[in-house]
Amino acid sequence: MVEIILKRGKEKAAIQRHPWVFSGALEKVKGKPNDGDVVKVFAFDGEFLAYGYFNGNSRVAVRLLEWNEDQIIDQSWYQNRLKQAIASRAFILNDETNTCRLVFSEADFLPGLIVDKYADFLSLQILSSGIERVKNDIVEILRSALNPKGIFDKSDATARGHEGLHIENGLLWGENPPEFLEVKENGIIYHINIAEGQKSGFYCDQRDNRKILASYTKDKKVLDCFSYSGGFSLNSLANGAKSVTSVDSSALAIDTLKQNIELNKFDTNKVTTIQSDVNKQLRAFAAAGESFDVIVLDPPKYAPSRSALDRAARAYKDLNRLGMLLLEKGGLLATFSCSGAVDIETFKQIVAWAALDAGKEVQIIKQFCQPEDHPVRISFSEGEYLKGLLLRVL
Repeated sequence: MVEIILKRGKEKAAIQRHPWVFSGALEKVKGKPNDGDVVKVFAFDGEFLAYGYFNGNSRVAVRLLEWNEDQIIDQSWYQNRLKQAIASRAFILNDETNTCRLVFSEADFLPGLIVDKYADFLSLQILSSGIERVKNDIVEILRSALNPKGIFDKSDATARGHEGLHIENGLLWGENPPEFLEVKENGIIYHINIAEGQKSGFYCDQRDNRKILASYTKDKKVLDCFSYSGGFSLNSLANGAKSVTSVDSSALAIDTLKQNIELNKFDTNKVTTIQSDVNKQLRAFAAAGESFDVIVLDPPKYAPSRSALDRAARAYKDLNRLGMLLLEKGGLLATFSCSGAVDIETFKQIVAWAALDAGKEVQIIKQFCQPEDHPVRISFSEGEYLKGLLLRVL
């Protein structure tokens, strides 16, 4: 097995179980590993640190997976890791919810692997060359453990390019999912599109937050921005919202939301759907003198890396400023960031700047986070990507 020697003083993060070794930390590579090969990583003084996936294309040169030198990284190792991850989510799945994340990459010691369960189908995202090398083994283990109707490869994230991998989108095993697959979350029915939908087909990371926010929406006029297939909209309707306006730039998202409203037999007269750029639409609402009791801002990732942080901060600030200006006095703003580069304290500061620009006094009454099927390893704070604030705007 190829051995990687780190520069003197660069072993601290690996000893502390952080799973990333950056290319600048490498002193010597003993051998010629292929991208995706499992290698042994040593400190400068020869102390064994961990096993990991090597990739010569990536800034993260080694993704660490195992710190026990006696452990063999074979099919049995993958089987144990996958079964452990799946078992830890068993309590989430019940008659009310049949969708969740089963494997969450580094958080489950499988860097670059995401597995989502949607009813009887599985959706995979493979983001590292190491997992790509053992994809067939992963599929076989999942097939044996869960017996799904089908396993679909949704590895179309641009992050694959950093690992020298091409985009993949297609069936891996079993039958293709229907164009609109019916799933349930918190008792609400959704049609999702695995093949053409965003990410792996659905955003199950907002499961708990949708339910929490819905408890504030009874008899309220709600605006759901970046609504996608309608998670916050549908939960608000289920809790008796007076009206819901849903805005998204995607025609597919709006069409799917309309289907989901009918699936759940909600009153269509209470719902207005608008296909539009959210920032443009917020300005149109302001020009028309519109106002709302509750506004949800759940934008896409504005800061994919720290280099984009300044630009993202300006975008988040302007978006939140517009939202605050559209709220009735004492109204609630649920605002989110799914950018890992934006930590919660930075996000609070951005919101404070937005409040200042809007001339509003704002109270934080609740913090949102990602649910149990998206755990955060204490040694890997980068895994804590989803954060949110429930604000009372005075």
